[in-house]
Amino acid sequence: MPRPEGNRQIASNRKAFHDYFVEEKFEAGIVLHGTEVKSLRQGTVNLKESFCVVKNGELFAQGMHISPYEKGNIFNRDPLRPKKLLMHKREIARLYGKVKQDGYAIIPLALYFKGSLVKVEIGLCKGKKLHDKRASEASKDARREIDRTIKSHIR
Repeated sequence: MPRPEGNRQIASNRKAFHDYFVEEKFEAGIVLHGTEVKSLRQGTVNLKESFCVVKNGELFAQGMHISPYEKGNIFNRDPLRPKKLLMHKREIARLYGKVKQDGYAIIPLALYFKGSLVKVEIGLCKGKKLHDKRASEASKDARREIDRTIKSHIR
């Protein structure tokens, strides 16, 4: 996934692209504490099993593991605590309406710094079936093979 200009990517959720069709992407802020930001600067975060839920009109990221900061001692927070995501109410309501439909989920796709702020790229995703995963894997292999043959013929 290409990085947006001027943004430094911390982590990306490649498993999400394997398990889901990403229909739409959104940018959201995230509420963090000081030691969590320091830990993110070291790149110690795992998005693999994370997902988002809507509770009382607010959006939360569940399962996002931010490792405790090694020099944080008593100020460290629970690594798996739900993290509040910041979006406009209209956007959250629209996402919630889509999630109520069959097969849709809100999945964090990437975490990055935008200036000094930490942003989360979330996607409105629809789950892939096993045959969809096989088809996408076959198309990636075919594309890789085509690129390989083109590269060998150029030289």
